[in-house]
Amino acid sequence: MKVIYNCYGSAHSSVLAAAIHVGMLPEDRVPKVEEISNLPHYDKTVTAEIGNIYYFGTDEAGIEVYILGMKGSTKIVKRAIYSMLGELEISKNELIFVETLPYVNNLTRIGGFLSRRLGLVTLGRPLTIWGLQKVYHQFVELVKDVKGRLFKLAF
Repeated sequence: MKVIYNCYGSAHSSVLAAAIHVGMLPEDRVPKVEEISNLPHYDKTVTAEIGNIYYFGTDEAGIEVYILGMKGSTKIVKRAIYSMLGELEISKNELIFVETLPYVNNLTRIGGFLSRRLGLVTLGRPLTIWGLQKVYHQFVELVKDVKGRLFKLAF
């Protein structure tokens, strides 16, 4: 079983969720700015890299966790991946896609636009982090829900 946290550009919300999932970030408190900004891939994905799947780590149950940016083409990208799996005779039940974009607030969206699109990293990156800190508990709940689903699938 593999989990793929997906968002627009694989730079912010998918990174945050994946980091919580693999234990890089705490579940019991909101992480500090540096804890988020120092995560692998955080606010670093450039437009040309969107669509690449990145391995993020393995959780305590041995589940592999990945991140993926899909821009606005979530359905098309998933269909392409499932089609490829079918051609390779790999069960699509081996993957769980988790969309993280619905948990993002406007502060994070604006920060992401400033940082990734306009290159104003020193202005945009802090905004993305502050925005994610404000809704951090929602990401923790999302990850707990995903882990609960994985547990049910295992048994």
